[in-house]
Amino acid sequence: MMASATTSRPNPIQELHEVGQSLWLDNIRRQLITSGELARLRDEGLTGVTSNPTIFEKAVGGSTDYDEAMVQLVREKKKPADMLWDLMVEDVQAAADVFRPVYDRTKGKDGFVSIEVGPTIANSTRATIKFAEYLHDRCERPNVMVKIPATREGLPAIEDQISKGNNINITLIFAVERYDEVVEAYISGLEKLHKDGGDLSKVASVASFFVSRVDTKVDKLLGEKVNAVSDPRQKETLERLHGKAAIANSKMAYEHYKMHFAGPRWDKLRKAGARTQRCLWASTSTKDPRYPDTYYVEELIGPETVDTIPPATLAAFREHGEVRRSLDENVDLARRQLKQLAEVGVDLGQVTNELEVEGVAAFTKSFESLLQTLAKAARDIRAGKGPRQWHSLGGLQPGVDAQLAKLQKDDAPRRLWAKDSTLWTPDPAKRQEIHDRLGWLDVADKMQEKAGELREMATAGRKLSDVVLLGMGGSSLCPDVLRNTFGPTVKGHPKLHVLDTTDPATILGVRSRIRLASTLFIVASKSGETTETLSHFAYFFDQTKKNGKQFAAITDPGTSLEKLAKDNGFRWVFSNPPDIGGRYSALSYFGLVPGALMGVNIPELLERAVEMEHSCADSVPVETNPGVWLGAVMGRLATQGRNKVTLITSPRVATFGYWVEQLLAESTGKEGKGLVPIEGEPVGKPAVYGDDRLFVYIRMDTDPPHRAVRALEKSGHPVITLTMRDKLDLGGEFFRWEVATAIAGAVLGIDAFDQPNVQESKDNTKKVLGTFKSRGKLPAAESLPAAKSKAAIASLLGRAKRGAYFAVMAYTARTPQSQAAIAAIRTAVRDKTKIATTAGYGPRFLHSTGQLHKGGPKTGLFLQIVQDDAKDVPIPGQPFSFSVLKQAQSLGDLQSLTSRRLPVVRVTLGREPAAGWRALATAVRQAVR
Repeated sequence: MMASATTSRPNPIQELHEVGQSLWLDNIRRQLITSGELARLRDEGLTGVTSNPTIFEKAVGGSTDYDEAMVQLVREKKKPADMLWDLMVEDVQAAADVFRPVYDRTKGKDGFVSIEVGPTIANSTRATIKFAEYLHDRCERPNVMVKIPATREGLPAIEDQISKGNNINITLIFAVERYDEVVEAYISGLEKLHKDGGDLSKVASVASFFVSRVDTKVDKLLGEKVNAVSDPRQKETLERLHGKAAIANSKMAYEHYKMHFAGPRWDKLRKAGARTQRCLWASTSTKDPRYPDTYYVEELIGPETVDTIPPATLAAFREHGEVRRSLDENVDLARRQLKQLAEVGVDLGQVTNELEVEGVAAFTKSFESLLQTLAKAARDIRAGKGPRQWHSLGGLQPGVDAQLAKLQKDDAPRRLWAKDSTLWTPDPAKRQEIHDRLGWLDVADKMQEKAGELREMATAGRKLSDVVLLGMGGSSLCPDVLRNTFGPTVKGHPKLHVLDTTDPATILGVRSRIRLASTLFIVASKSGETTETLSHFAYFFDQTKKNGKQFAAITDPGTSLEKLAKDNGFRWVFSNPPDIGGRYSALSYFGLVPGALMGVNIPELLERAVEMEHSCADSVPVETNPGVWLGAVMGRLATQGRNKVTLITSPRVATFGYWVEQLLAESTGKEGKGLVPIEGEPVGKPAVYGDDRLFVYIRMDTDPPHRAVRALEKSGHPVITLTMRDKLDLGGEFFRWEVATAIAGAVLGIDAFDQPNVQESKDNTKKVLGTFKSRGKLPAAESLPAAKSKAAIASLLGRAKRGAYFAVMAYTARTPQSQAAIAAIRTAVRDKTKIATTAGYGPRFLHSTGQLHKGGPKTGLFLQIVQDDAKDVPIPGQPFSFSVLKQAQSLGDLQSLTSRRLPVVRVTLGREPAAGWRALATAVRQAVR
């Protein structure tokens, strides 16, 4: 079971206070307040909250927090805009009440909660003033700050509101020059208030200086310049400036802060009780995986400042943040860096102007999207639509409830987001390894910052006719799901092909379907050393006459594949965040690059992922946290013998099961434990299933009722139904299942992020290939002709233990005949024996269910199927062909199974696979009679 929490470390939030910096949370949602989590964070040292339209959009769209309130607002016939402000004001008032003790204790210096004027009026001074006063009056709390954007039109509104004694948070500041104007508006407003006899001590203001987005834009410009120069010294100079602009820019703002709030003019106001307008560092989450996740917090620590921090960055800072007074150190270096940026042609003024425009546009888009979300929610409520997650667990519910209570008591959601390794194991040696595999938790946020880059790539890719993804397992399964769900062709974009096999006929089939001269090949491998993928590359590199411009690479930084790509002039090289395991990489470059090229709406896919991320946040209780809840159910039922997670999917997202299968099998199948994903098994009547099943039905909102699923529920089988609004909800489902798998691993007491048995088959394959190289032939292995396999298969099934599963492992081409035969085999075995069945094509499944076969429950019955290849394909640079490689992989896999004394039968289809498949299906039907 789950390990206990880590021993406590010094509280870095308290250490910030000792330096003189306040830490505010850049997030607001109802559950955060009602659950008591916000009060707990306050007691830990947090002293305020900021929000914006994007944050609130995620809170409403990505949770069930507001369902009850929205039902009441719909009954009152409120319009979407009125609903929005009613909900937002209620949250801000409640959060302000949580922080009122801080406000009182600090005598009005701290403890603030911010609410933003509607971004659609950012370019109207009069409308901004009117709405700021409306919010000030509506919130009725002394510790509420109204946020006004620092646009040209916003500056007079800021001065007006300060002159009236209202607390103002000035947002969307990017340039030091604009910051100077903001301070002038603040001081001028105070002078007017003082002249009118107002109480300056009751006025508080912060200037929100945005940080990480500056680096995002500047780094992109630097990258373009690096690619445009050939001189190594120039490249080195440019590369040294990456990640420097934002911190240097912020340090200059702080230097200006110290100048503005000194001297006779300010002394007069200070003596009258005025407070300085503190710099607030906003946009502090790291957007580039090359930089530490606490980079923009640790490098901007100084007195009389505020840092507002999103939940994921807060979790990281609490877990491993280091505190030092960094804000006013190396100021001369910061000046030199800004000078160097100007010298290499980076116009920071232009960058910050663009960021201001983009910031207002982004908040406006979120605001309008939120109105649409509320309008749709209102329609759904009026139509009586049910929840998006439904379950029927019958007599198993009490056990699940106990598990949910335990996870809540053990603080599982917070420990997950804190990347606390003890959630999975007490072994201190595993701490860093697990921490370095949890980058998937916020990769969707980081990839949103790359949306422009992906859009530009997709635009350039429109000239292509085809894109071929060369990858295995985690590098190929998400693209394959996207290809089957959205494509393979989206109008105006190239056709996507996914090659994740060493079968010669399949390779030749892909080759025959593409227009070689206008095809891009994506070589995708986390390690950069995947044998199959490098073999694919060697073949197609030879076919294109070594034209590197027809290739792109996706890999971890510093791999041999990255070097290969750069040495051969690949068109694109994508350096993926290294803290993400392959099977958790769907929402990283591995899934998004091929998806973007084929025309998938990547920004919206990521929006859905972030929406689900907010639903699964650390503040959301286990019972309403969709990812944690699903993981708790799967893990608990597995401990009770129901470890066969049987997936039933809507036809429109049928192949999503491929991806879930690998995630569950490779993550949990170890130490003799594990979830056994049952994907693609034809749906049967309730009576043909044993008591080892949990059914998960993934349906589209517009799907009619599924009679078979209804029958399963009525018969008492445990069923979970997850409803998707449309295909783009796959973004959210990728994230939900990642969280669920991690939590299920914690319940089972295993490390959900390693794969200890995968390497074994690879090593066996190398040995087999070594034999081939030395002897010129592969070692012999006993294989039965399909037509004569009845007795052996009957004997294999006769060795079934309680909770057994029957695995079909086909080292063959995927054809209509093979698919039909496998479906018939699985149905016959299941219906006659109640044994769950799985199926996979080799070597693809070695990167998917292969880990489960060797390391999971010792209940598998294995049927290995091989064929004689009528055609073969050489691998340039190797003494063996693809056919030999495939055969070697089947033999290596066979050796892994037999060395563990697992029951396995090897059958050959011969040189006529179609006839062989028919004979095998007949033999299985006869064997189970």
